[in-house]
Amino acid sequence: MFQTIVNAFKIKEIRRKILITIALIFVYRLGCYIPVPGVELFDLTEVPFFSIVNMASGNALSMGTFFAMGIGPYINASIIIQLLTVAIPALERLSKQGEEGRRKINSITRIVTLVLAIAQAIGILVAFGGSVETGKIFGSEGFLKFLSYAFLVIVYTAGAALTMWLGERITDYGVSNGISMLIFSGIISTLGLNVINFIKGLFNAATASSTIWQFVGFIITAIFIFAAVVTVDSAERKIPVQYAKQVKGRKMYGGQSTHIPIKVNSSGVMPLIFAFSIISLPDMIMGMIGHTPGATWQEIFGTGSWLYMVVLCILILFFAYFYNQIQFNPDDISKSIQGNGGFIPGIRPGKPTGDYLKKISNRITLFGAIFLALVALVPTIILNAIQPSLTNAFSATGLLILVSVSLEFEQALQSQIMMKNYRGFLK
Repeated sequence: MFQTIVNAFKIKEIRRKILITIALIFVYRLGCYIPVPGVELFDLTEVPFFSIVNMASGNALSMGTFFAMGIGPYINASIIIQLLTVAIPALERLSKQGEEGRRKINSITRIVTLVLAIAQAIGILVAFGGSVETGKIFGSEGFLKFLSYAFLVIVYTAGAALTMWLGERITDYGVSNGISMLIFSGIISTLGLNVINFIKGLFNAATASSTIWQFVGFIITAIFIFAAVVTVDSAERKIPVQYAKQVKGRKMYGGQSTHIPIKVNSSGVMPLIFAFSIISLPDMIMGMIGHTPGATWQEIFGTGSWLYMVVLCILILFFAYFYNQIQFNPDDISKSIQGNGGFIPGIRPGKPTGDYLKKISNRITLFGAIFLALVALVPTIILNAIQPSLTNAFSATGLLILVSVSLEFEQALQSQIMMKNYRGFLK
């Protein structure tokens, strides 16, 4: 990857795109430290859902800054529109209309983003009302208090809209997907702060001996986790496809062999996002209405309880299959293969091919879901035993996002380098 970056910097156009990406990420990170008048630090320990949002925003939410909500509303809007595209025929038709349809869907996504940003801003202010000193803005009583909260909602919504705009500009003028890069920068920031605080413990004479062993255990665990995530993320099952020779006029077509790649973790991080959102819903609702979960609730359904782990694994398994059904349609692939004169060796064309692809996809999805469940639980258990402060930084979602975005960034650079070299060769 480092060699790819070095080669990319040697090409002027790609170097310019990389610098634009870095500049826009710097603007985003700068906005994560701009304070909003009348807001103190938020206490996120009582609402686990907001702790996940805080991790993705690089601690911007806990500091109550301009970009406190980060890119979360846009991600949620994208997920909602993606699911509705399957359920609503009008959106499905738009998705098949090429560039014009995608522009209309993007416009709808932006509108939904603003609506979700307003709702989330209101939820944050209700959940953390004690951290908002509204008297410093307009007033603390009656209509003036309403104006104070309205002002904060407008500010946080504007921050979410600007974050969305920065992500789209990175996609258009930078390298790789802008939304992914912003999330990546937020997680790296959170991770860096936690690791720095952890390393500071090495210089404390009272805890130096125990911290050294914790640090060694952390390094070994991190290397093992990243290696496992990279291995499974790039693993795929290749199903061979043979195309028969066809003579049309004086030309012969077909006769070549190819394959259909089915990734083990084709759904990526989406099942985890859905599962964590559903399982965190009770805590989020209780936090928004000002009710603190009691000790009994935490013991039965807390983050470290067995019931929590079992329900989380079931949700991950369910959403892995659900998202795979949205992405992978074996019947359409079977019809496409048959229409082009192809077949899978040993399998009859038509419905048997579709059934075969469905069986293979279900098996691979099962292993992918088990992998996601292990990634969701094992790092949390191990790192919590080594150093609890690192658990949020090395959460399941954070790990997969870090690896996926890094691989995506490298592939984007390699494709642009290859295109540039081909263009130079043709010239």
